[in-house]
Amino acid sequence: MNEPRGFEPPPYPYDRLDDLRAVAAGLPGGAVDLSIGTPCDPPPDAVVAALGSSGAERGYPASVGTPAFRAAAAGWLERRFGVEVDPQHVAACMGTKELVAGVPHWLRLRTPDRDTVLYPQISYPSYAMGATLAGCRAVPYAGLDDISAPDAERALCLWVNSPANPTGRLDDLAAAAAWGRARGVPVLSDECYIEFTWQGAGRTIVADGPDGVLAVHSLSKRSNLAGVRAGFYTGDPDLVHYLAEVRKHAGFMVPGPVQAAAVVAFDDDRHVDEQRDRYRHRLDLLRAALAAIGVDCPLPAGAFYLWAPAPGGDAWALARRLAAEAGVVVSPGEFYGPAGAAHVRVAAVQPDARLDLVARRLGVAAGDSPHAGPAGPGGD
Repeated sequence: MNEPRGFEPPPYPYDRLDDLRAVAAGLPGGAVDLSIGTPCDPPPDAVVAALGSSGAERGYPASVGTPAFRAAAAGWLERRFGVEVDPQHVAACMGTKELVAGVPHWLRLRTPDRDTVLYPQISYPSYAMGATLAGCRAVPYAGLDDISAPDAERALCLWVNSPANPTGRLDDLAAAAAWGRARGVPVLSDECYIEFTWQGAGRTIVADGPDGVLAVHSLSKRSNLAGVRAGFYTGDPDLVHYLAEVRKHAGFMVPGPVQAAAVVAFDDDRHVDEQRDRYRHRLDLLRAALAAIGVDCPLPAGAFYLWAPAPGGDAWALARRLAAEAGVVVSPGEFYGPAGAAHVRVAAVQPDARLDLVARRLGVAAGDSPHAGPAGPGGD
């Protein structure tokens, strides 16, 4: 074939860890992969049962979401976070990564005179990649005050992610919404870790009203359903309607059985509270294990990652050491932007027995890591 003359996809970041996986796999007991935030715990039995018994596999599903799906998503926001949204202004998506990656393209179709996607300088790679795939400028920002006037004038949208992947940071969502409204820039808020907020209550950008904002949510983390691809977005009625109509034409549809299972998942809070306890315990255990080799990192304000500073600022050296000594695979911080290059991200996504193995390999005896105790929806 001829050499490509246009876009050539870069290496997928996590594929760069194959050598570390091989090193970690050589230890007795094998590798413990903490590089990707994929859930390891089972979803509720009732959710799995609904997935296989809905009878919804026969016909085409509603692209925007069934009435039951939209009502369940709205009910969850009101019940857990005290925010009322009209189910008519809720729309389904296939997880949220496809939405994150696709939104810049759809927004530029609507506003072709703007070409810039603003996103946090340390963040999940798909915000920048979505801009690239749309032929847009991907412009990182450290804070709202750092965004230049020319970049703001060209902005299609501004992304926020709170609690943040990978840092666990909590953003001032009201300030971000106000920034966008003052400039006519849609503010898109990725809130997939909202149930795992450790400092205070979970926060959503639609708490101060829907105008000019979009909140994006997923069941992947909340309910251990990453494999079924179920999420939704809500906020500005005009923006929700526009995106839903574009997606309908493109054939984006959450499968009917998945929507039926999602209703059951949204309606059940107990399994989420249990999952919170698991993640908090695992974060404490991993912090103790890292401290044993001189890597001190704080408990994140939210999400289930440790953002660990690398000694001497060499993240790859720390990643290699963890693979060799602990059999652990972690993600160097450069995956999340150049500003993250001095850290590694450690995902608390393996069963306790596997994390206990890591702790023992690093010289931490079982039981040395304190359990912080149950943490309900309001955090600690």
